[in-house]
Amino acid sequence: MEITAAVLDRIGAVGPFAETRPLRLAQLTLAEPKSGELLVKIDAAGLCHSDLSVVNGDRPRPTPMALGHEAAATVVRAGDPDSAFAPGDKVVLAFLPACGQCAECGGGRGFLCGPGAAANGAGRLLRGGHRLREDAGEVYHHLGVSAFATYAVIDQRSAVKIPSDIPPQIAALFGCAVLTGVGAVLNTAQVRPGESVAVYGLGGVGLSAVLGAVVAGANPIVAIDPVPAKRALALELGASVAVDPSEAHEAIQTVTGGGADVIIETAGKAAVLAAAYKATRRGGRTVTVGLPNPADMLSIAAVSLVGDGKTLMGSYMGSSIPVRDVPRYIGLWRAGRLPVERLLTSVSPLSEINGLLDELASGAAIRQIVVP
Repeated sequence: MEITAAVLDRIGAVGPFAETRPLRLAQLTLAEPKSGELLVKIDAAGLCHSDLSVVNGDRPRPTPMALGHEAAATVVRAGDPDSAFAPGDKVVLAFLPACGQCAECGGGRGFLCGPGAAANGAGRLLRGGHRLREDAGEVYHHLGVSAFATYAVIDQRSAVKIPSDIPPQIAALFGCAVLTGVGAVLNTAQVRPGESVAVYGLGGVGLSAVLGAVVAGANPIVAIDPVPAKRALALELGASVAVDPSEAHEAIQTVTGGGADVIIETAGKAAVLAAAYKATRRGGRTVTVGLPNPADMLSIAAVSLVGDGKTLMGSYMGSSIPVRDVPRYIGLWRAGRLPVERLLTSVSPLSEINGLLDELASGAAIRQIVVP
């Protein structure tokens, strides 16, 4: 079938993106789903810093690539007649399909699935190959989803069924921002009631981490970002204190009495991660979910890992199992405990995607939703 998708032809673009226009709307041919795959209609897709990182080259990926990885969709048909998914099912798309057979999946850590990560890095689907073409050439998939499009073929392990009454622009947020930010707090750090938490970076993932810290019963919660509007929103969402990065270390030490028990770093910069680690209490946990440029190296005092008893933890996809955690977080949202709708900055047509990249890069936006 013929679809419309936002395609990136080369990485390393610079802004203003509304002028350089790194993404173009292209007419692509989408192949039929194979066994174990689904054809879905994209209802809404979120714009994330991970998308921007591919555009600007911080996250190298093969091109041409149809971007987009955070989305809500409707199942059109399945590649198997006996599939657990039926036409009309509403789903949230997760950006790492877990194979279910590797050592990591077998150990309950599907978020570290080796075959899934390899497929994502190569720009193909989990079961091999591509389903997107333009003229005579293949177009790569982004994280097994390629959601900046009218339709997509995905592995069924990338889909999580959700109730049909959730607005798609809200449902999409659960596929990355909420899954990653809330998961970093509840799954990776396993924050306990009364522990102090600080969050560096207040984009969609960072503010989701603030929400997760509130759910976990953390106290106090320190939110750090250079954008005043984001700090103000963090306070409204339950942060105890919100400060500029220039004031972060002193504020954390003062408010927590010597350093935070848990610090979540979402900025994707080694310098920010180093600052977060330094501000972590002795015996505390520093959790990073940001994705720096591969050339960005971290430098910390190695002896501090032993001498201060600190733990430095990586958190991919919030250490989440989507089929378990998406329904869990939706339940918290329904109960009013995860007001993720507050993260929504705008809803725009896909044709405005390049200008939206500028708003994201400037820090003006939290979570923008595009609709085909």
